[in-house]
Amino acid sequence: MTEMLFRTDPYRKSATATVTGLTDEGGILLDRTVFYPRGGGQPGDSGRLVWEGGKLTIATAVKGEGEDVILVPSEPGALPPVGAEIDQHLDWERRHGHMRIHTALHLLSVVIPLPVTGGAIGADKGRLDFDMPDAPGDKAILEGQLNTLVTRDLPVTEDWITEAELDANPALVKTLSVQPPRGAGRIRLVRIGEGKDQIDLQPCGGTHVARTGEIGKLTITKIEKKGRQNRRVTIALT
Repeated sequence: MTEMLFRTDPYRKSATATVTGLTDEGGILLDRTVFYPRGGGQPGDSGRLVWEGGKLTIATAVKGEGEDVILVPSEPGALPPVGAEIDQHLDWERRHGHMRIHTALHLLSVVIPLPVTGGAIGADKGRLDFDMPDAPGDKAILEGQLNTLVTRDLPVTEDWITEAELDANPALVKTLSVQPPRGAGRIRLVRIGEGKDQIDLQPCGGTHVARTGEIGKLTITKIEKKGRQNRRVTIALT
């Protein structure tokens, strides 16, 4: 099992760890990691590993069995031996972009309160697909509403509930295409705002900024029709 350091501190950029295993495909398993594994529309982190006598560029991270995280090298090369102590370093600018866009997409789901049928996160842009048969209203108005939520500088926090509590509150799940991971007995919730200023609460396993003001100004770059019932809304950092 890999200890996922990004869950308790998404701003952590580096950490030491011990190599616990190597996969047949050349992936690397550590006892603890700052690398977020691909999931929920958010890409896996990239970066580098350094150990005595070697270094390696990591292209992405993916989920392994159970709670394992597998780091995938960008190209074939010498791997650190099992038991080696390594230093891991994130490509922080890319990760921080994912955090900003991921949080911004939560805000987009507030501005457009319709079921989400898909989504994708990049370092400088992202999109959500909505169950929206008719085109939304004025794009400039939607963009203004989105940026108003950003400038309110609302806190972004997390909470945990049991799977049974989620089953009793199915409206918490906005995404039709991605369901919260189950099996661990509890579900992580991401909350934006607090008290009477709370604007969003939904299950999510990704990484987020601490306050919406950190996102920066956003632009709605495109609204596309995707099938009979779906509209794709793309946003970008400016």
